Amino acid sequence: MKLQTSGIDHLNLQVKNLNKSVDFYSKLFGFSVLKDQPEDKSKIIGNDKVKLCLYESPDFKGYEKDGFYHFGLHIENFVDTIQKCSEMNVQVLYGGPVQWEKSKSVYIKDPNGYEIELTEVFGGGL
Repeated sequence: MKLQTSGIDHLNLQVKNLNKSVDFYSKLFGFSVLKDQPEDKSKIIGNDKVKLCLYESPDFKGYEKDGFYHFGLHIENFVDTIQKCSEMNVQVLYGGPVQWEKSKSVYIKDPNGYEIELTEVFGGGL
């Protein structure tokens, strides 16, 4: 028997500034606060398919590539990605959309330096 997965349940991320991070994810992706955990200086944000648990750590120096490179989010309205990033002054990395397998991806960074891949086709169509 093998355990059958249906997707990534959630990601826990350290952030420098909890409110700034919540604001970023709310404005760009429409994520809402699902649970406020003031005793842990954290909030669980997301929607019905994606959950991020953000923990404020004032000493956090920012994202460094110690085995973690990026996380990917499938964007249903991918055609609007560049425009929305431009409206929010979010820098698009690598010169714009990158083709991979059967999908295009746009790479950005959140306020903590975490790289996020925004994908046109879930899993690159694999």
